[in-house]
Amino acid sequence: MSVKSLVENEWVVFWTIPVFTAVVGWLINWTGLIMLFRPVRLHGIRIPGLADLSRLLPHKLQEIPGLSYGRLGWQGIVPARAAKMGSISVDKAIAKIGTPAEFYQQLDPPAIAEHIVTIMAPKVPEIVDDAMTRQQPRLWADLPPRIKDAVYQRVTAQLPSIVNEITEEIGEHIDQLLDPKMMVIEHFRENPALVNRIFYDVGRRELRLMVNFGLIFGFFLGIPVAVIDHAFGIWWLLPLMGVVVGWFTNLLGMALIFQPVEEKRVLGVKLHGLFLRRQPEVADIYARIIAEDVITLENIGDFLLYGPRGDRTQQMLESAMGPAIDRAAGPARAALRVAVGSREFDAIREQVASDSAAYTITPFRDQDFSKRQSDKIRDLFAKRTRELPSRDYVEMLRAAIKEDEWMLYAHGAVLGFCGGVLHLLVFGAAGVR
Repeated sequence: MSVKSLVENEWVVFWTIPVFTAVVGWLINWTGLIMLFRPVRLHGIRIPGLADLSRLLPHKLQEIPGLSYGRLGWQGIVPARAAKMGSISVDKAIAKIGTPAEFYQQLDPPAIAEHIVTIMAPKVPEIVDDAMTRQQPRLWADLPPRIKDAVYQRVTAQLPSIVNEITEEIGEHIDQLLDPKMMVIEHFRENPALVNRIFYDVGRRELRLMVNFGLIFGFFLGIPVAVIDHAFGIWWLLPLMGVVVGWFTNLLGMALIFQPVEEKRVLGVKLHGLFLRRQPEVADIYARIIAEDVITLENIGDFLLYGPRGDRTQQMLESAMGPAIDRAAGPARAALRVAVGSREFDAIREQVASDSAAYTITPFRDQDFSKRQSDKIRDLFAKRTRELPSRDYVEMLRAAIKEDEWMLYAHGAVLGFCGGVLHLLVFGAAGVR
């Protein structure tokens, strides 16, 4: 049989429609995943006046990545909504998993204190020298080395009790010093690739299934399209129905993963979102990522010292260090007050407190120590995530992109339309009566 006779055979034409819609369905879901995750950063060209024009567009169109910045291009939907993902992760999951105080206690404050002492002890001479040189350079320069060594030894001996008090003080005020929501939002905004990783690692199996099911959905949706096309033979029906098939292919793919939220049985068949069926397994994956990359000792230390509440942390540390330094001075405190004057002694104490405060947080940024401590956070997160209600669990990931899913559906509709046009170009003469 010749190619021409095949193309003109109405039953060949009929069954090529489901084949076309199957291929298009697979292509829709495959390219849809690319749209979800790539590129991580915004790529596009800047067009003068586009930012102002975008404000006049409907709200949904304003959400297209890049338009509000005056750039015509694309950024993956997931990384483009990284900050939103962080906010929702806190509201739907992290805030229900634990309080700042619980996170801090899981990080083992005594172990933190011990680590701070280990890091800080060798730096005591440097801290004391810097403070004394700035406040009383002549007096400090004239002191014999053995007197300076005695000061170093006295401060070093007092260091463990000083640091224990500091870590306890941080724990008592952690709710005022640490804002997990702000910390997570900023971390996600600065690391959009991390948000991609959460989706990849947590939903890798479901995302792959969604692509494969695009082929199946596309084929079965193509059968009624073929029947309608065969019955009416109107040329524009095929591209129009391609739009509907393309839209519903993505819609069904998302529903397959996330719906129904609660397990149901229809005629003995279990219906439950694929993503929700693996909650215990996914909980461990999610907990590992959060513990190793988000709620870490390193990130907590950075937020405490350099975040928007860093001035409060610094003030609290300095206030706590003052009395501790008085104790370190010991019996020599009264003599020092007489030797240098009360005001000068207080200035020295404040200088040492200020210099020491930063050192007490710096060990938080030790990556190796932070990783060792992350096991405790991971165990807490995994346990609490497994216990989350199904609705909160599914919203933890989907809510960040739910408002932008229309872009995926629209992308499916466009590809469906193109598939219909392509079929017309190949088989149109035989399909139209």
